[in-house]
Amino acid sequence: MLDPNRWAALAVLLTGAFLAPLDFFIVNVALPSITVGLDATSGDVQLVISGYAVVFAVFLITGGRLGDMFGRKSIFLLGLAGFAMASAFCGLAWSPLTLILARLLQAFAAAAMAPQALASIHALFPANERGRALGLYGVTIGLASVVGQLLGGVLVDADIASLGWRLIFLINLPIATITFVAALPLLRDTRAAKRTRIDLGGIVLSSAALASFVVPLVEGREHGWPWWSIAMLLTTPIYVELFRRHESRLAGHGGVPLVAFEVFRSPGLLRGLGAIMTLYAIATFFLVYSIYLQSALDFTALQAGLAILPFSVGFLTGSTASPRIGRWTGQAAPSLGFLLSAAGAIGISVVTTQSPSGMIPPLPLMVPVLLLIGLGIGMSVPTMVRVIVERVEPDHAGLVGGMVNSTLQLSSAVGIAVLGGLFYNVLGTRNDPAAVTHAFALTLLAIAACHVSGAVLAAGLGQRRPVRRQCRA
Repeated sequence: MLDPNRWAALAVLLTGAFLAPLDFFIVNVALPSITVGLDATSGDVQLVISGYAVVFAVFLITGGRLGDMFGRKSIFLLGLAGFAMASAFCGLAWSPLTLILARLLQAFAAAAMAPQALASIHALFPANERGRALGLYGVTIGLASVVGQLLGGVLVDADIASLGWRLIFLINLPIATITFVAALPLLRDTRAAKRTRIDLGGIVLSSAALASFVVPLVEGREHGWPWWSIAMLLTTPIYVELFRRHESRLAGHGGVPLVAFEVFRSPGLLRGLGAIMTLYAIATFFLVYSIYLQSALDFTALQAGLAILPFSVGFLTGSTASPRIGRWTGQAAPSLGFLLSAAGAIGISVVTTQSPSGMIPPLPLMVPVLLLIGLGIGMSVPTMVRVIVERVEPDHAGLVGGMVNSTLQLSSAVGIAVLGGLFYNVLGTRNDPAAVTHAFALTLLAIAACHVSGAVLAAGLGQRRPVRRQCRA
């Protein structure tokens, strides 16, 4: 029998998990308004997105480990309170610099809050209910990308009390307050079985390794690849090796490292994380799709937000049907989602390039391919989350929760840096509809290539179909 209290607690945890990626995606359609409202440069608005992405990605594993050590409820509540406070600072920002700094604080709080949901699911739910809970988690974090686009457009266009783009941040305050109050009686604190000291050396070295990789990718192109960006990239393998040695030495002396390397012995875990690394190349789609709609087709922010609806329908259909499709297709299920989204991306590229410049593509052609890419992502996110998390022991739930979220966020940050860089390089100094459409179409083909790679990595990771026994006469 299902425990209603446990599922009510899950709703609270999923709200926190939803807010963190939501605030990454919700900014996309508001960028033109932020640029005008704060007199910001293109570099400033790039930092509004990339600064959040980098800090969130860097500290997610640390956030998950803190929950394992000090209690997931406690860290969740602290992260939620910090997220609400930082959102208020974002909404009240009076200059590009104050908004960027507030976004960094917001990302840091989100990194503490987000991984507790996945870890708590592993700790609170029995095996017969865990698959359903993990599926809901996957749907939730995937849905954040869709709702972010829609909600951002609606809020900016509504311009309630002349707040404009500030509403995309201030909307977090009532949601976080209600969630915090509900969490107090509903959540039960869980933690790893063995209480240990925090691995400060591991936190510093892992953060340095991730930052040295992500920061130059995000900021290097914007500044013309200066020497410091190349130097930072070259230090990444050094930090990785220092981190590996530190963690191995700590484990050898009986300590508990930030990352327990034995977790990587779980069959298929590394391949699963590699596949997830390609999945959120879709984050670049949301960014360049918004630019295409507003620059090439002259859409308003609201129209750009609403234009994502076919994707949303496909996503909800795919995520809802993913457990059943997984049972039908067995080990092929994860690859199928990647291949569908790749086909949808190719379809969008073809439809937009074959349409007259500056004209809205025919809806009978555009809607199906948007549905297809949404269907593929909707299938892939919950399927891959289940595939990865169910491969580890409960004591490592927080660690793997942080790793999954960190990999998704790294995928977003690197995708926007590399694929977004491709878009802007192809676009060059031109901004006419034909040039924007051409750059958009090429970027969609690159996203499709990423998802084909993900399909290869995810091959065979799904659940095995039960063997039907032949009935003997």
